[in-house]
Amino acid sequence: MELSYYLPTGTTHEFAGYTSPVVAFDKLLELARVADESGFTTIWAPDHFIPFGPSGSFVFEAWTTLAALARETRTARLGQLVTGNGYRNPALLAKMASTLDVVSGGRLTFGIGAGWYEDEYRAFGYDFPGAGERLRRLEESLQIIAELWTGNPATFAGRYFSTDGAVNLPTGVQAPHPPVMVAGGGEKVTLRLVALYGDLCNVQESPDEVHRKYGILARHCETVGRDYSAITKTSTTYCITADTDDEARAAVPPWAQLVFPGDLAGYGLVGTIDTIRNRLDTYREAGVDELIIGFQNALDADTLRTFAAEFVR
Repeated sequence: MELSYYLPTGTTHEFAGYTSPVVAFDKLLELARVADESGFTTIWAPDHFIPFGPSGSFVFEAWTTLAALARETRTARLGQLVTGNGYRNPALLAKMASTLDVVSGGRLTFGIGAGWYEDEYRAFGYDFPGAGERLRRLEESLQIIAELWTGNPATFAGRYFSTDGAVNLPTGVQAPHPPVMVAGGGEKVTLRLVALYGDLCNVQESPDEVHRKYGILARHCETVGRDYSAITKTSTTYCITADTDDEARAAVPPWAQLVFPGDLAGYGLVGTIDTIRNRLDTYREAGVDELIIGFQNALDADTLRTFAAEFVR
């Protein structure tokens, strides 16, 4: 099982108290370099514009952040966890992804999802339709992006999006295109979209639930004629290390319920080193190929180094 890094861009108020955005961004660059040097497989950045909960602290935009990191790192892949489909035109996204793939020397994994943070949509003036429409919009976007990545003129007349002979050059470095992560655990639609369009999936739930939903994905793959084993199965978790399990459990942040369903303390990387080792085994046994890890001490580079020395290498 590969281990990857969830970059703290400010969504959980990591930069509360910072007065200089330059100093804050320099911290992000430091963390990315350490993650790269420590052997994490991918550096993932969340695509959000405001923090969860009250506003008032810095949040850095994912795509421009990753463009900067592409020139500061050497081996780690770079991706969005995940692009909110409603925030950018899909033809523009195809162009942005192709450019970032070039800037990074072919290290982009393109993450996308239907979007979920309604407060953010409303604050920035984006429509927030119901889940069904957001998923239909996502499917149209996936179709447009795939066509633009061929480099051929792309004409698409959808219900929500359209192109008229759009040409996207350069198409990027990776052939035939950057791998696509379609994120979300919706059983009827989202996992079907993974089977149709995704090279990776991301299910952010307990290992038991992750395993169950991978089984549903396998059935969708069978239905559409897709090789299930060709899809990289990922999940996301959170790490709190302490001298005792009780101490770690007590440190689970109040925002955890917003992004980690159920009892994070009971299934996340929360506890002593031995507990974390056992929890990693549980994710591995659930079928996770790549586990994406956020850290409680989010801005402490030594936390990354210590974890990597114990578990990554």
